[in-house]
Amino acid sequence: MEDVLLIDDDAELCAMLSDYLGRYGFRVTAVHRGDRGLTVAQEKSWTLILLDVMLPGLDGFEVLRRIRAVSRVSVLLLTARGEDVDRIVGLEIGADDYLPKPFNPRELLARMRAILRRNSGTEAKPEQGQLRVDDLELNTEARVVLKSGRPVDLTDVEFGLLEALMRSPGRVVAREELAERVLGRKFNPLDRSVDMHVSRLRRKLAEINPDEEQVKTIRGTGYQLLVRRNQPETEN
Repeated sequence: MEDVLLIDDDAELCAMLSDYLGRYGFRVTAVHRGDRGLTVAQEKSWTLILLDVMLPGLDGFEVLRRIRAVSRVSVLLLTARGEDVDRIVGLEIGADDYLPKPFNPRELLARMRAILRRNSGTEAKPEQGQLRVDDLELNTEARVVLKSGRPVDLTDVEFGLLEALMRSPGRVVAREELAERVLGRKFNPLDRSVDMHVSRLRRKLAEINPDEEQVKTIRGTGYQLLVRRNQPETEN
């Protein structure tokens, strides 16, 4: 059983999801307040946290901020349908994915499974080992990224995006390809998840070297990892 923490003030929804997800190997603990949810989130290691935005006590954004300050646990944000700003803010803070309410439980299950595949490294990959492009090093087995020899703390989605770009250095990788390879779903032109995750990745890389652009946006197409000094190496 996978331990999932559900933080949502809708008790009826929590009961339904606990029953539904329980049939697929998830043991759900439901909490209905943000402040209590934050406490429970820090009490043990969770496989995944499902976090509503609108909560009493502490709102979901503040809960996510405090979780991200101490943990890389995967968080799937539940947002009100039509509230694009909620989704953008959530991704900027560090949510791994989001799902607008109301949603089909089967879609929630699919999103959760995609996140867990990324976390476990069970998704099929053509190569394993160490990737190097200029001053970037990425170890797919240890899940470690170094820039100029300094560690870069990435979420699983950010790690997946960087890996995809490093496997095709200098080539423009389309948003559609990134969505399918990293998020595990078809690309929706109205879904800005890929853009927001890349923005966070770019920001983290810039914290080490703010004068160097490594991930370039190709308007209307996708993203490109710029190559400056040497050709990439893959060690298997």
